[in-house]
Amino acid sequence: MKKKLVKVHPDDNVLVALTNLMKGEVLTYDGEEFILQDDIPAKHKFVTKDLKAADVVVMYGVMVGKAQSDIAKGGIISTVNLKHAAEPFIYRKTDFSWTAPDVAKFRNKTFNGYHRSNGDVGTANYWLFIPTVFCENRNLDVIREALHNELGYAVTAKYKQYAQQLVDAYKNGDDISSVNLSPDQQNKNSRVFKNVDGIKFLNHQGGCGGIRQDAAILSKLLAAYANHPNVGGVTILSLGCQNLQVADFMNDLKQLNPNFDKPLYIFEQQQSQSEEQLIAESIQKTFTGLIEIDKAERKPAPLSKLCIGVKCGGSDGFSGISANPAVGYCSDLVVALGGKILLAEFPELCGVEQNLIDRTNDETAAKKFINLMTNYNESALHVGSGFHMNPSPGNIKDGLITDAIKSAGAAKKGGTSPVVDVLDYTEPAIKPGLNLVCTPGNDVEATTGKAASGATLILFTTGLGTPTGNPVCPVIKVSTNSNLTKRMNDIIDIDCGPVIEGDKTIEQMGADILDYCIKAASGEVIPKAVLLNQDDFIPWKRGVSL
Repeated sequence: MKKKLVKVHPDDNVLVALTNLMKGEVLTYDGEEFILQDDIPAKHKFVTKDLKAADVVVMYGVMVGKAQSDIAKGGIISTVNLKHAAEPFIYRKTDFSWTAPDVAKFRNKTFNGYHRSNGDVGTANYWLFIPTVFCENRNLDVIREALHNELGYAVTAKYKQYAQQLVDAYKNGDDISSVNLSPDQQNKNSRVFKNVDGIKFLNHQGGCGGIRQDAAILSKLLAAYANHPNVGGVTILSLGCQNLQVADFMNDLKQLNPNFDKPLYIFEQQQSQSEEQLIAESIQKTFTGLIEIDKAERKPAPLSKLCIGVKCGGSDGFSGISANPAVGYCSDLVVALGGKILLAEFPELCGVEQNLIDRTNDETAAKKFINLMTNYNESALHVGSGFHMNPSPGNIKDGLITDAIKSAGAAKKGGTSPVVDVLDYTEPAIKPGLNLVCTPGNDVEATTGKAASGATLILFTTGLGTPTGNPVCPVIKVSTNSNLTKRMNDIIDIDCGPVIEGDKTIEQMGADILDYCIKAASGEVIPKAVLLNQDDFIPWKRGVSL
């Protein structure tokens, strides 16, 4: 029989409903009887003992809030009776030890990736277009339409055909409601370059205006993308007069990789005879570069070359129970195999700071984390916000009542291994193991930042469904529940619903996730976000985003 309740940690004073529960229902958990004081929707929580106002609510073994009024045993927690609260955090010397999981199953496995001259291994081989300023976005759109259609990378053919059928029906006086999107209306173009996985475009709204620091950060971000292991070649479009000068970008690129040797072409519009000439020359030169990078072939690489970012978005009350812990076990497997894991979203680490600090090997890194977290929250408070305001209406509706509840569940994606390094925004991950990366919680800003730090795959957990991807880093969508998987199967890659149903353990699910990552890294399976060209890219302006 399917379980109705779960306690996440032995110290918790709440239980999580795994299915809809009715007021007055009598339930037994671990030998104790509970009479429900309210209807408890699936994913929501009720308290296991009578609480007075100001009493602490504990979940995942940490403080996640304080009662704002009396809550009777069996009563639901909500935004009415619970407010965010979290323990303070400090650096303290600890003797943290970690028992790595058994990796015998994966020890001799490899993935087929693209080997770069600096020793990195990509999971894809993309050509990248980078504008140094938003003024060039229109030119990029023109180039995208031309190259995607003619080289076989467009994914919108079926929708264009659908629109044409609607036009034809309208002209003929037919009922347009009778026109259906046919599943066989697919793009019939085959790729011209078999070893080029895509042509990607980093449209953005920066590069000029604003403050000079914004342009400086953007330059480092764009340089990190040019240097990314999944990028085989780059075309730069510049206006010429903007704050972010090409010379600044090239300096940042050389700092990242002094021996950068990928094909790179630069076009400056104010030095061109016309816009038409700029576009034509950039297409022609890029075509030459595509011929060159198409010569690359996938070759075996050890799993230690994997660099996986972990992210959650559209989270629900099951995120910290199924998908995030399963991804966390996958993270531990990757770390044990010598690979890198990138855990970001600093607003979603609120309440678990002490645990992460205690797991950090290096005192300097631990204090860097404290400073980044403190300064980030203070910047948000300065503009009238704060980490405590992080949960979205969708999060709250599905049981994530406080930021600490959301954060404690979100942190599960990082597993249990030691923290080897703490990286500020755009800093590259160098050390094998679990790295903390400073980014907002915002889905696209976070995935944008993870890719900048070197993630070659991103595991993205979701309970509500989030159509988010990244231009250069394949994003793998991991569902917390099977209902979502069935409802939004066109964007979900992995279903962690069997954990909720009791059909799989966290460990089994985590191993399945790593198996999928190996296939995705080898090009054997293509994540849905990649198939749909979900190429979301938003640079972060420090201090104004949660």
